[in-house]
Amino acid sequence: MTPLLSIKALSSGYHHQKVLHGIDFEIERGAIAAIIGPNGHGKSTLLKAISGLLPIWSGQIEFNGRKLPARASDIARLGLVHVPQGDQLFTGLTVEENLLMGAFARSDADVGKTLDEVYTLFPKLRDRRTQRANSLSGGERRMVGIGRGLMAKGLLMMVDEPSLGLAPLVTDHIYEVLGHMAKDGQSIIVVEEDLSRVNKVATAFHLLDGGEFAWHGSADELSNSAHVLKTYLGN
Repeated sequence: MTPLLSIKALSSGYHHQKVLHGIDFEIERGAIAAIIGPNGHGKSTLLKAISGLLPIWSGQIEFNGRKLPARASDIARLGLVHVPQGDQLFTGLTVEENLLMGAFARSDADVGKTLDEVYTLFPKLRDRRTQRANSLSGGERRMVGIGRGLMAKGLLMMVDEPSLGLAPLVTDHIYEVLGHMAKDGQSIIVVEEDLSRVNKVATAFHLLDGGEFAWHGSADELSNSAHVLKTYLGN
């Protein structure tokens, strides 16, 4: 079966600073892949390159059997959804307006149904639907960011650091939602440092170090790899 996302020899970076060095990566349909590793080693940069926020210097990316276009808006229309670190909400818009922005590329008549599904997953957002995003807590903003991604009904969702800076109970709820998405067959890439949560939902782990993948394996293989845990993750 053709992978949903296939990356070969990808290099990218910022201005004249190369960050990613010949990345090879694949994710199958319905898989949950976790990209782990130390801070500052290219995890967020990889997601930005995939979603078109950074240029591809060399290599190629194929998504759903076709080469990705260069423009981020065109990539989003293909069903590749990026939930960035820090959420980057439209702070002057309400919660519901932010959520509906996630459906900008859809032309079907089921947007209202999807909105109800998001409110079912995040009941607090229903209560906050008329509230402006700039008045939300950090956990509520993260829920809106993921909810906005869900509104796109994409083939692949990439979520950057879903637990960053959040209280444990909020993080638990975020991962409950990701687990629910996984059971529904949603393909997901998660960039994460909190292994205690992500290892409950991810089917494969990919360790990024110095802009290159240093290790790949399953959750069981990761838990049994003392060298990886101690050297790269401080566990």
